Amino acid sequence: MKIYSKTGDEGKTCLASGKKVWKNDIRVEGYGTVDELNSILGLVICEIKDKRIKKILLKIQNDLFTLCLDLAYPIEDEKKNKKVSRVTDGMINYIENNIDEYESRLPKLETFILPNGSKGASFLHLARSVCRRAERKVVALARKISLNKKCIVYLNRLSDFLFVLSRNENYKSHTPEIKW
Repeated sequence: MKIYSKTGDEGKTCLASGKKVWKNDIRVEGYGTVDELNSILGLVICEIKDKRIKKILLKIQNDLFTLCLDLAYPIEDEKKNKKVSRVTDGMINYIENNIDEYESRLPKLETFILPNGSKGASFLHLARSVCRRAERKVVALARKISLNKKCIVYLNRLSDFLFVLSRNENYKSHTPEIKW
């Protein structure tokens, strides 16, 4: 199988349902930004030493593929075709449970902090900010078309979790947080 098909040379791409759209379609922008986030998480995994956190992030990377499919497969097309993997409450609960666990280990946050610190924490802050951008794009998409609202909730929780993990990385490496 060749890596290139030349089918996108005119600026269009196919959604998972086969429907052709422009490559700058808001739906493509949404799942493209989630893909960017997934790549940044790959960098994070290279930098993080904690094996449990790496395992959690690998699961999240897999869940982000589900999120991309959810965004790339219009709900209205699903009725005509097969059942599609979608973001679930279980995926959201997984993130929330991890937020609660890791946040309970950290000092109480009483002010805003600058997005920096150790290399791992800085990569996590970058991932968090890209996650927020993905969330904004998906919110814009949800204002135009029918989509699984759990996609927005998932991205919102994930950005919170990435923030908590960045604080955790700084805390474990004894890197002070810089208050704003």
